[in-house]
Amino acid sequence: MISKLSHATIYVLDQESAYDFYVNKLGLEVRTDAKMDNGFRWLTVGPKEQPELEIVLMPTDSPMADKEDMAALRQLVGKGAIGAGVFNTPDCRKTYEELKAKGVKFRGEPEDQFYGTECIMEDDSGNWFSLTQPKHH
Repeated sequence: MISKLSHATIYVLDQESAYDFYVNKLGLEVRTDAKMDNGFRWLTVGPKEQPELEIVLMPTDSPMADKEDMAALRQLVGKGAIGAGVFNTPDCRKTYEELKAKGVKFRGEPEDQFYGTECIMEDDSGNWFSLTQPKHH
């Protein structure tokens, strides 16, 4: 029986740039930053309020996959073709302004939707995320 999701992977073009985006701009915590025996960097981050979740910032030149597949993945990530998830916030408009001031790229301003207030942001690799303030019922 599955009990919970502990890790999710986001492919990034550059781990240093991803570190800056997720930690310094979004304010996520570093959970693991370690070099493995093969030189691979295992880098995970996560929201302070969700300590059981680790987001793996996986480089698109991972030694764990076929070179052709990684090249195709780099191309898709770089084009912004891959959505990576939803981050919740208690105040979408305020968070939007704060992150925009830090240089986070958005595809538009927050808009009211049937499920709450949402805007779409992008990391430096091109991955996009919904930043959502859910409606309370």
